[in-house]
Amino acid sequence: MESFIFDQRQNSKKENFKMNIDVLEEINKKGFAEEEIDPTLDLFAEIEKLKKEKNAIILAHYYQDPDIQDIADYIGDSLGLSQEAAKTDADVIVFAGVHFMAETAKILSPGKTVLLPDVKAGCSLADSCPPHLFKKFKEKYPDHLVITYVNCTAELKALSDIVCTSTNAVQIVESLPKDQKIIFGPDRNLGAYVAKKTGRDLVLWNGACMVHEIFSQEKITKLKERHPNAKFIAHPECEEVVLKMADYIGSTTGLLKYTITNPATEFIVATESGIIHQMEKANPTKTFIPAPPNNSCACNDCPYMKRNTLEKLYLCIKNGLPEVTVPEHIIEQARKPIQRMLDISAELGL
Repeated sequence: MESFIFDQRQNSKKENFKMNIDVLEEINKKGFAEEEIDPTLDLFAEIEKLKKEKNAIILAHYYQDPDIQDIADYIGDSLGLSQEAAKTDADVIVFAGVHFMAETAKILSPGKTVLLPDVKAGCSLADSCPPHLFKKFKEKYPDHLVITYVNCTAELKALSDIVCTSTNAVQIVESLPKDQKIIFGPDRNLGAYVAKKTGRDLVLWNGACMVHEIFSQEKITKLKERHPNAKFIAHPECEEVVLKMADYIGSTTGLLKYTITNPATEFIVATESGIIHQMEKANPTKTFIPAPPNNSCACNDCPYMKRNTLEKLYLCIKNGLPEVTVPEHIIEQARKPIQRMLDISAELGL
């Protein structure tokens, strides 16, 4: 009998091991572990219950689906999300965003569990700057300080002196001595905007965000003609030809605040369309029009951001998978430039 029980346990361990391997393989293949969900289940209520049970917090970027924004504990842009990740006392951080954001949370809170609903929620901008190539690029300018936009991998942050966001990029550059030579990466459009605003001569890495590069100058011009009273607002990741047309340029948080404080009743918005949900909630009597892209699709959604769904979010908290991890040596190296950003932002009141 004892032998039988022992064998049962051994078989159980083998089955659990095989199940874990199968789950990991599925996550590697699909980005998440698929599971059938009862269609009558109230996912909002279940997620709230799981958050309490596991002492979890949901951080969501403005570009997420409206349902995810509505269930989140905190909604923000990259700077706000980084600040929240650094100060939370939750045991589990569920990051409804893209992979580099979850990595940043792990770097700032290495003792916490960081989950991402779909690990294939990547970033075209981060992909445009492979760390091994950037390292060679950096070596050409040994006397330059490296500022990297937060939209990059943990490995790239580890190669940096300061990290920045679209909210604080201009102020961070201006906080440095005027004779300080600077490499700015990976976004060439944001870098060009910062160079223009600060008057600095920045060495730029040639990277870009696929969403912010598809806006059509011609279509926006025609849209402005049809809506002459509308304010055209744009994110600094957009190309210069688009930014020149803008009434206001700012981060996602900056754009949102502008729509609240500006008396205009119509806005044409050149950034990922997810932010419009918050704009409409804050301004129910105003009209928001997504800026048209230069393709046959009528949308300007980020395919990576939109990989996360309410169903994946529920399964993520329920099963504790997928989990985002970062090697300890990368955490140690990457935390310094991120912390420097947070310190400068705090000093400047950002």
